[in-house]
Amino acid sequence: MNNTFLEAEQLIERIADELDEIILGTIEVILCPPFVYLEMATDVAEECNFKVGAQNLSENEEGAFTGEISATMLESLEVEYCIIGHSERRKYFHEDNAMLKRKVDVALKHHIRPIFCCGEIITERETGRHFEVVRTQIKDSLFHLTSEQFPNIVIAYEPVWAIGTGLNATPEQAQEMHAFIRELIGEKFDESLAGETTILYGGSCNAKNAGMLFSQPDVDGGLIGGASLKPEEFIQIVKSL
Repeated sequence: MNNTFLEAEQLIERIADELDEIILGTIEVILCPPFVYLEMATDVAEECNFKVGAQNLSENEEGAFTGEISATMLESLEVEYCIIGHSERRKYFHEDNAMLKRKVDVALKHHIRPIFCCGEIITERETGRHFEVVRTQIKDSLFHLTSEQFPNIVIAYEPVWAIGTGLNATPEQAQEMHAFIRELIGEKFDESLAGETTILYGGSCNAKNAGMLFSQPDVDGGLIGGASLKPEEFIQIVKSL
C-alpha cells in the first residue's frame, strides 16, 4: 500500500522503460499494484514487457460486499494474475486456508492465475514445524485442484520471519523448502507437473541476494516487496534471473 497515482504511474513507466531494454527470453515479469492503479497498469502493459496482477480478490463473485473487489472485475480489466494468501492478508485480515481455497477457485473460474503464498512464522521455524505448516497450507488450499487446473498455479514461499525485517532465508534454506514443495506436488500429481510448477521466493529478496537465491535449482524467481518500489533495484533483480 504505497504511492499516489502519479507516483505509481511514474514507477510503472520507469520499470517498463527499463524492461524494454532487456532481452527477457523466458523470464516473465508481473507487476501487482494496488487495485486503484490496475487499469493504468494494464494500459501501460499493452505495449510493454510485463503482465499485471492484483494483490488480492474477494472470495465472492458479486453482491453486497462493500469495499471488496471481485474476480469478475479483475477479469474485465484483463488482469492475468492475483496474489492469494499473502502473509499480511493471513495475519491482519485473518484469511485462513478454507477462505484461500475459495479465492483460488474463483480466480481460476475467471481465468486469473493465482500466485499462492505459503510460509511459516519465526516460532514455527524455531520449533521445527515449518515443513508441517507449509504442507498444510498447500494441501488445504490447493490439493483439491485437478491435474488440468494445477498448472495455472504459481506458488510463492514466504518465510514470514524474513519479510520486511532485513533478514532473509539463506539460499540453502530457500532451496530446502522449495524442493520440499516440489516434492509435495510430485506426490500429489506427478514429477512432470511438479517440475513445471513455478515456485517463487519472497522474503527480503533484493539486488544483493537475488543472484544467490535464484541460482538454487528449485527457486524459479522472486515475489518482490519493498525492493519493487525502487526501479533500479527491481531491474537488477530481474537481471539476476
